[in-house]
Amino acid sequence: MLELVRSRASVLSLPTNEANQGELVVGLAQSDEELEAIQRLRFNVFSSEYEAKVADEGSAIDRDAFDVWCEHLMVKDLGTDQVVGTYRVLTPHQARRAGGYYSESEFDLAGLGDIKKSLVEFGRACIHADYRNGSVLMMLWSGLAEILKQGRYEHVFGCASVSLRDDGVTAATVWRSVKDSIGQNEAPVVSPLHRYPVDQLDSHLPAQVPALLRGYLRLGAQVCGEPAWDPDFNTADFPMLLSISNMGTRYRRHFGFE
Repeated sequence: MLELVRSRASVLSLPTNEANQGELVVGLAQSDEELEAIQRLRFNVFSSEYEAKVADEGSAIDRDAFDVWCEHLMVKDLGTDQVVGTYRVLTPHQARRAGGYYSESEFDLAGLGDIKKSLVEFGRACIHADYRNGSVLMMLWSGLAEILKQGRYEHVFGCASVSLRDDGVTAATVWRSVKDSIGQNEAPVVSPLHRYPVDQLDSHLPAQVPALLRGYLRLGAQVCGEPAWDPDFNTADFPMLLSISNMGTRYRRHFGFE
């Protein structure tokens, strides 16, 4: 693993529990073995929580054709030598080599305009169930920030996946909370290729906006269109765009952008 950041105390960390975790380190996967450990973590989380239909279900790993073109962020607990969190990152250069972005299988990105030429895509966010206390997520964001700073990238795009195992109740709650902000102040808007009919659901049943999506919004990311339906993962995927210039001041300082 190419180490990027080690864990440190942070007032910006999300609320933590009392779990006793060792020192965390985030870096980039550098070997086939590390990539396989990441793919196994993804399989375990996606298959159990989303009931996802992954391509290599028989081998208990989650992989697709984009993995070879991406950088793979990984958080490791040095106390157990276990991979406990991951993101994959597709830079503009690698996207051109890959023939496009993974997101283009779900969205028409034409609405991004010139932003698309310099877009960094993040996806396949995954954290081990025992480590969802905020620390691993902050480490992943720190690693992503290092990639953005080193490449001098401004725009990051990805999807916030919301499980449909509750028949879309949570997706409807998310849509109700963000729909009025989409396209405000001439913000770009993208269109789903296979729209999930979130507006037809009973949006008044009780549910909470998922923690990861709330975290994106706190960073300064914007939902930039209606959700797409991903039948393989059984999710409604909300398109998210983060421009570093729109990131909150505290987060910009924390991640070293100013």
